Amino acid sequence: MGPGAGIAAFLLSLSAVPVSHLINSLPGVDSPEVVFAAGAAVLLGLFLVLYLLAGGSRPKDPLFYVFAVFSFTSVIDLVISLEQDGYIKGFMTFYMKEGEPYLRSAYGILICYWDGTVHYVLYLTMIGAITLGWNYRSVGLYWLGSLMMSLITLLLGTSVGKFGSEIRPAFLLNIPYVLLPIWAGKKIVGSPRSLPSASADQVAKEQTRWLYRRPLDVCLMVYLAFAIMYTLLRGFVALDCSLDFCDTYKYDQEPYLLDPVMYPRIQMLVNMFYLLPFFGLALYGLIVPGCAWMLDITLVFAGAIAQVSVCSFID
Repeated sequence: MGPGAGIAAFLLSLSAVPVSHLINSLPGVDSPEVVFAAGAAVLLGLFLVLYLLAGGSRPKDPLFYVFAVFSFTSVIDLVISLEQDGYIKGFMTFYMKEGEPYLRSAYGILICYWDGTVHYVLYLTMIGAITLGWNYRSVGLYWLGSLMMSLITLLLGTSVGKFGSEIRPAFLLNIPYVLLPIWAGKKIVGSPRSLPSASADQVAKEQTRWLYRRPLDVCLMVYLAFAIMYTLLRGFVALDCSLDFCDTYKYDQEPYLLDPVMYPRIQMLVNMFYLLPFFGLALYGLIVPGCAWMLDITLVFAGAIAQVSVCSFID
């Protein structure tokens, strides 16, 4: 397969800038229903245009089209964040007013920055790997964890927080962002792993070493034990624990948990119910080395934790 399809996907993603400016300047794009219809039409049109631009070098991997369309929306998210911070204007004003106004929040702006930079680079990397026939399993798992973590917090926080009364029909445009990554994740997990650089004998020898002879693993276990306790504390605080030290912590250390937007509180709960089990599994994987599933879930949760570390606790 030649690079033509990859170049077409890259150029299509950059077209998000003039497309958003054009739609913003059109008369009549001033109602939630019209904004939703425009967004749906653009997404459907992207698949068709990309299919035509790819020409005779169309990739066999269907995830190519998913990543190409998502790269377009990543540029849109970057435009949104830049416009909200005042660096540009006249591109996505219509969408922020009648589409997804909750993206004006601090959390919304940050996840737009994250999607428009980190996710965009990941999309281009995976698109390039597909066109060149390379393995992109590790990158795909990292992306999957990052995207799903941001979506869980955004959608739940929007639904139960102060922006719940401002949900527009464009909120439904997030459905492909939920369903397609699930399907993509299933295909990525089922793809072949890259072969390790170490030989089988070296791996077997390393896995038979006692824990006290693996100082790095011991350090990671200490960190994970601390992370478990800290995640539990934050989860209890988010659940309005009545203990005095929970109130003291909430008011003195992380007062943004009191913000009615709910994104920080939802993130704490997501951490407790999803990251906490991973920390336990990681501890087990360090104590009993050789677990084949350890690398995959580590990559997924590495992406999730990176997204949490950058985008959360800002509101």
